[in-house]
Amino acid sequence: MKETIIIKGAREHNLKNINLELPRHKLIVFTGLSGSGKSTLAFDTIFAEGQRRYLESLSSYARQFLGQMEKPNVDSIEGLSPAISIDQKAASHNPRSTVGTVTEIYDYLRVLYARIGVPHCPVCGKSITKLSLEQMVEKVLDLNSGKITVLAPIVRGRKGEYHQLLNDFFRRGFSKARINGKTKDLSEKITLSRYTQHKIEIVVDNLEITAENIGRITDAIEQAVKLADGLVLIVHEDKEILLNQNLLCSEHGVGLPEIEPRIFSFNSPYGACEKCDGLGVQKKIDPNLVIPDKNLSVAQGAIVPLNYKTNNYYGAILRAVTEHFGFSEHAPIKNLHSEHLETILYGSSLPERLKVRYFSHGHSNVFWVKFEGIIPLLERRYRQTESDNVRKEIERYMSQTPCDLCEGRRLKKESLLVKVGTKNISEVTQMSVKNTLEFFENLELSPKEILIAERILKEIKARLKFLVNVGLDYLTLDRTAFTLAGGEAQRIRLASQIGSGLVGVLYILDEPSVGLHARDNDRLLEALNHLRNLGNTVIVIEHDEETMRQADLIVDIGPGAGSHGGEIVAMGDLAEIIKEPRSVTGQYLSGKKKIEIPKNRRKIKDKFLTIVGANENNLKNLNIHFPLGVFTCVTGVSGSGKSSLVNEILYKAVARKISSALERPGKYARLEGVENLNKCIIIDQSPIGRTPRSNPVTYTGVFTYIRELFAKTREAKMRGYQPGRFSFNVAGGRCDNCQGDGTLKIEMHFLPDVYIPCDVCAGKRFNRETLEVKFKGKSIADVLAMTVLEALDFFSSIPKIADVLRTLSDVGLGYIHLGQAATTLSGGEAQRVKLATELARRATGKTLYILDEPTTGLHFDDIKKLLEVLHRLVNAGNTVVVIEHNLDVIKTCDYIIDLGPEGGNEGGKIMASGTPEEVAIIEKSYTGQFLQKILKK
Repeated sequence: MKETIIIKGAREHNLKNINLELPRHKLIVFTGLSGSGKSTLAFDTIFAEGQRRYLESLSSYARQFLGQMEKPNVDSIEGLSPAISIDQKAASHNPRSTVGTVTEIYDYLRVLYARIGVPHCPVCGKSITKLSLEQMVEKVLDLNSGKITVLAPIVRGRKGEYHQLLNDFFRRGFSKARINGKTKDLSEKITLSRYTQHKIEIVVDNLEITAENIGRITDAIEQAVKLADGLVLIVHEDKEILLNQNLLCSEHGVGLPEIEPRIFSFNSPYGACEKCDGLGVQKKIDPNLVIPDKNLSVAQGAIVPLNYKTNNYYGAILRAVTEHFGFSEHAPIKNLHSEHLETILYGSSLPERLKVRYFSHGHSNVFWVKFEGIIPLLERRYRQTESDNVRKEIERYMSQTPCDLCEGRRLKKESLLVKVGTKNISEVTQMSVKNTLEFFENLELSPKEILIAERILKEIKARLKFLVNVGLDYLTLDRTAFTLAGGEAQRIRLASQIGSGLVGVLYILDEPSVGLHARDNDRLLEALNHLRNLGNTVIVIEHDEETMRQADLIVDIGPGAGSHGGEIVAMGDLAEIIKEPRSVTGQYLSGKKKIEIPKNRRKIKDKFLTIVGANENNLKNLNIHFPLGVFTCVTGVSGSGKSSLVNEILYKAVARKISSALERPGKYARLEGVENLNKCIIIDQSPIGRTPRSNPVTYTGVFTYIRELFAKTREAKMRGYQPGRFSFNVAGGRCDNCQGDGTLKIEMHFLPDVYIPCDVCAGKRFNRETLEVKFKGKSIADVLAMTVLEALDFFSSIPKIADVLRTLSDVGLGYIHLGQAATTLSGGEAQRVKLATELARRATGKTLYILDEPTTGLHFDDIKKLLEVLHRLVNAGNTVVVIEHNLDVIKTCDYIIDLGPEGGNEGGKIMASGTPEEVAIIEKSYTGQFLQKILKK
């Protein structure tokens, strides 16, 4: 096989006919400005061609199920290995998917517990063991001497099978049996009902334990086991011994199912909790979401799900309830007696029928109704409705709570009675990866258990170590996959790939350092180097300086973004990149360009937003002060509690206070200082839309102004066109052939569907008449095809449009197209579109902006632009709180709140707070240690 991967004529998207030769079995970094073409080259060209070739190697029968890929726009690629991509997409949106199932560790745990797990009695807690026939005989022979009676105590569920068994006893020399309490001679004909359960005891009296009788004793026990489904009662010298071939507590008679892997699966009916079906949680109507603001009265609309009006149905009923109990509908909910509030919510103390006066059109009508209470009403409607919209509306007032039967453990109680060492399978998955590894490292097993479980334990420990090595030691195995950040999900897949031990594979990763603290970066680099050292080629899209310094080869793509990118600017080791004057990356690596540390930081004033008693997830009852009017960074190692504090408590608590948002905040005691704010905005990396019809101009709202502008042209006025004519979502102006999509789907039967440009509008989305209307010589389709920078120049004289486009450019999105489908934007790009949208709005000066790792996907130069934008927000009097690991961002902020010291249960404490200079001298702060080096430079 070739020692290099040779790419010729790559022209996908903005790539400018690139020719490139990459060495195999090396760690290669693709870097460059955001939008320069890194992902296009790595994923849309190299990986896509690798996948296409793999699919083409399969039979046509297989391809009809796996699909077919178009060849990327490239002349040729030689020396290509089988390719695996590890990107930042969430691991799974399935609530049944967990860290344990994604990494397959849970599958090995199920086998481990099925093979060496010890069941325990739920009553006395003692271990339960079952005996083989040989072990039963040994226990009887251990009695040494005396006379014994062998009894089959009871027969259950063996209808119609006894006659043959009794005949077998007779042939083996036994003469008597007690059937339903009566002694029977086995030589006589005995008739048993086939469909009735019988109590049968085989009587073997006065059987001496001698060598001659061992065979008869074995026969007696064997037959008794058959009759009694595994239970044998031995009577010896007035002593009774119960021998159990099943999982049954001999003392309490409590039985357990046969131990097999499926009883430990929460995705199987054999193991899943009956109440929550293995989800571990239940959706319930939450009283706090039904009545989010208890300062309001019934008449003021405190009961959100019911549209209270004086003359509507529910208004009349609620007024009747208040009259019945003698309190005012204008009294704040917080002043009501607890029993009255309970009645409104659950209808508990109401009479069978409630007299209701209904006022309508000046007339008063009286009717009698049974009012069940708000929560039972919503629950009933949720169960009975067939409307998805109604269900979604009611779900707004629901919150997830742990299942009250399994307490969130997902499994049946019988499954949780099986232990390895001192823990059941749920207790193991609730521990952090680090603690789980320690548990199995220190597990003491018998020689027999070691023989059975050695290979299983080796696999479990290896996979746990891989998770530790990529900086995920704080995660628990029961953590649901959809709660993982993109970087966490990517590193989990990376750990799985390292565990697979594949050789000769091409791995392509998208910013694996995202969400990782500088302290943990070394472990990630060790994992990447290990993957390479196995004999694989590793291509990493990355902006992290340390990763570039350790790479075997750096490929810098640029020089700009969008149409200004798509070229190989520099290629080689670190020194060669630094030498290239066109390389913006090289200029930052050499120090010629840098993100400056502010000469003067903003003073911390006397106004704070304070959270008292923050207790969500791993937070340790923290009291935290967020200074207002400054730029604050919340830092700490992965899993230290940053998201729990900022996203779950701070944002949701402030949003509920300011705008009565329904999302339930995480656990906290009190929020102070919120009166100093009038708006709270979170800018995350979720998509701006889930269909190709959503794009940057529709999300920012600037498309409305553009359509209005086209409607004001002379040609549009002559034709009577309104702004709606220029929308591809509305019939009239859009192309009827493709319904405004610009593409047509061609069904290929057993082959995958093919999408081709619409043959009527040629992919322009609009009909001919609409496209005839021009503004400055451009049609509406021409405008949507422009980049932000091109459009900014085109609309420079129209402030309403230019201002929004300028903010998109300011956040580093000058290269994206106005009509670019939302589904093609990365998480970082979507976040910056949202940020630009907020920047374009009129600032109040009292807004709290919250961002979660906004530097994801950003080059040094893009981060510089982003920081200018964030500082502009603060200069306008607003407050910005950012969760961040990037030291270039942290060094420019005004105030730091550093959490730690570790992740998971060992985190959740405040390690340091203050200015970057103050945090840098605190030795126990990992952030401070790295910050000190940066500030010294």
